[in-house]
Amino acid sequence: MKAGRHLSNDELIKENMLVDAAKKDVEHFGKLYDKYFNAIFQYIFRRTEDEDATADITSQTFLKALQNLKKYEYRGLPFSAWLFRIATNEINRYFRKTKKTSLFSIEESRIRDLVAETGDDHIDDKVRSLINVLKEAPTQLVEILELRFFEERGFQEISYILNISESAAKMRTYRALDKLREIMVIKLRDNEQA
Repeated sequence: MKAGRHLSNDELIKENMLVDAAKKDVEHFGKLYDKYFNAIFQYIFRRTEDEDATADITSQTFLKALQNLKKYEYRGLPFSAWLFRIATNEINRYFRKTKKTSLFSIEESRIRDLVAETGDDHIDDKVRSLINVLKEAPTQLVEILELRFFEERGFQEISYILNISESAAKMRTYRALDKLREIMVIKLRDNEQA
């Protein structure tokens, strides 16, 4: 399953039944783990670019999910939204603890999609610049863009993952796109003048 694919109402109900089964018998948690491990691992790896740190953070994410499973409440969102919320908190904890700078690793195909979203023409000319901009951008800007465009999460899920309102998720996304567009214009102008 692709990370951001939207689940139908029936799929959400079936998934929630699996979560309820896992609350009663931990053996069922393995199915949830198998279903979401790759998406969570890739999400964390894009932020750390360190396989060992990613493995540790992914383990912590699933361990915390398992330890707190009884507290999980279905809110009409995929179970993965809760896992991404835990993963985001664990990533932030890792960077605070290690005092390292948050990173962002990206697949070029995903960058092409994001450049197309900003309304820019000549995508090939802008992909490399955008990769550099995102690597230098503030964490909060990258985080919202990553969830929206790379993880393909809806605004309701983003609001849950980041613990903000849905309108704030929309506003942050549109502001991030505007800021990204602004930075790209400046960067391209500077490159042309150089």
